[in-house]
Amino acid sequence: MKEVKEETVQTNKSISRRNFIRNTAMATGLITIVPRHVLGRGFTAPNDKINLGYIGLGKQGGILANKFLTHTEAQIVAGAEVWSSKQRWFKRLVEGYYAEKRNLSAYNGITTYLDYTELLERKDIDAVVIATPDHWHAKQAIDSMKAGKDVYCEKPMTNTIDDGRKFVEAKEKYARIVQIGSMQRSWEKFKKAQELVSSGKLGEIKKVLVNVGDPYRSYDLPFQETPLGIDWNLWCGPAPLLSYHESIAPEVVKTYPAWRDFKEIGGGRIADWGTHMFDIAQWCLGMDKTGPVSFIPPKDPKATRGLRMFYENGIEMVHEDFGRGWAVRFIGAEGELDVSRSFIETRPEKILMSNGGDPKTMFQDQGNHYQNWLDAIRTREEPICSAETGHRSATICNAANIAYELGRPLTWNPEKEKFIGDAKANRMRKRKKRNYA
Repeated sequence: MKEVKEETVQTNKSISRRNFIRNTAMATGLITIVPRHVLGRGFTAPNDKINLGYIGLGKQGGILANKFLTHTEAQIVAGAEVWSSKQRWFKRLVEGYYAEKRNLSAYNGITTYLDYTELLERKDIDAVVIATPDHWHAKQAIDSMKAGKDVYCEKPMTNTIDDGRKFVEAKEKYARIVQIGSMQRSWEKFKKAQELVSSGKLGEIKKVLVNVGDPYRSYDLPFQETPLGIDWNLWCGPAPLLSYHESIAPEVVKTYPAWRDFKEIGGGRIADWGTHMFDIAQWCLGMDKTGPVSFIPPKDPKATRGLRMFYENGIEMVHEDFGRGWAVRFIGAEGELDVSRSFIETRPEKILMSNGGDPKTMFQDQGNHYQNWLDAIRTREEPICSAETGHRSATICNAANIAYELGRPLTWNPEKEKFIGDAKANRMRKRKKRNYA
């Protein structure tokens, strides 16, 4: 009887707390900013906020902040960044927007941290957005999922094949919702391309051309003095301790930094854009859970285009500049399709516009990749670009880099995720992590 009485008292306290919060919020007009953790375990109100923490507050972090600032069911409450100046910039950006657009005078603002692990300790943060350089993605995402956070991670998902598989395994182990930032999957023109290719309207696909940037190269920038205001050891983190250079870690948020070009911290432009365009090829071909079985680099060891890849069904995919910018061309037995962010076209035209119309004014909707993730957080269903999908697309880019670097044909087993008969290539699937603590 005593146990029942104590349970009743605890229940009444919980109900009283929720009633107090609800009545106070209604009286002050602030009901839309009540986070879920305040309302008690297991309670999810219709107006419940998804509290977001950001890891990486530079240019891409700012872009992603703008994407989520307009979603009133989400609220940015914290950020982590190794540059103190970028911490201040991001704080002003978010707090200024909320003050101007949402009129949240009672909003507590952004708390910023140097070390992202301090952000992850906060129980009120439901999900994180990761916008750091590629070499950090796997560790930060896995740490976030272990801490019970859902994850939006920028592409490329990882810059090694081994890290990608560990990322996916952590997602399954901790049962988190992960969206990878290959947002072209949410765009209307790419959805149309997927529909046309998968429906067979181009006939049997024989070949796919993908034009994106160059493979990675080893870090070769000249030494510069490390400026004040950045924890350079923490910026390098698990990667080798490189010498500082402003082009890879600029203090001022203006252009995209050049860390993307280098093997140690990025994946070259072939990965930076490849996880957009190879991703579309994978999607349209129905290969989201697999990949090519062979990679044949060009004979010229200095070539930055010309890598040929073959799927098990015989479809050839080539890293080739076919004169239309960063784009994909599908070549079928009955027609061709070109698609990029700027256009979607078919030859013959009637394949695309069988009922007439102008493709230049149609298929312009970019969808909402960000709302898709927020919806998935609530429903616990897979978003449009899951961790497995992101890993498979990144694997093509990482394997392509290995093939370009070694300069010899490679045979790949997509199921076991191993190269066949090439010990050195298999060693390159992973990299030793530096102890930066």
